[in-house]
Amino acid sequence: MFNRHRRLTFLLTAVTAALLAPAAAVAGDFPDKDTREISSYVLTDAGLAKYTQATHNLAALAKKRGKHCDDSKGAQSLNEAVSQFDAIPGAQAAIKASGMTTREYIVFSWSLAQNGIAAWALSQPGAKPTPDISMANVNFYRKHEAAITKLGGEMKSTDCDANDEAEGDQAEDGPEN
Repeated sequence: MFNRHRRLTFLLTAVTAALLAPAAAVAGDFPDKDTREISSYVLTDAGLAKYTQATHNLAALAKKRGKHCDDSKGAQSLNEAVSQFDAIPGAQAAIKASGMTTREYIVFSWSLAQNGIAAWALSQPGAKPTPDISMANVNFYRKHEAAITKLGGEMKSTDCDANDEAEGDQAEDGPEN
């Protein structure tokens, strides 16, 4: 049971990383067919609403189960990521309750990450879109950036690294009076 708690925290951390880190760095080991699936995914308002609800459901599940950090290796494919999520009691139901499949939730996460990076890159002076970038998805990300960032911040609270940093900062500052 302890390992399941650790895996849920690890997987939620991976989702947070997908929202906050460069997609190539996080999903670099995925097979080409998986990266093509992520790149071709079309972001929509309805999908974002479902994704937001699923993320809230997963965060509530993580809080309910408690925080147990895990240093295990991340998934090497979309299928492996889906299997890891679905193996955690309650995770699949938390996602399904939002109207998404586990795979769609994971693909949506990676698509947000990719398009967030693309939006940032295209905001740099002289940047031009590459053929593999969906400008519709980049524009979707830009339109919803504040909500996506807020959602990533909420998920960050379940991230072991964030809590370790906060505890380290508190230790450096000394006890509060």
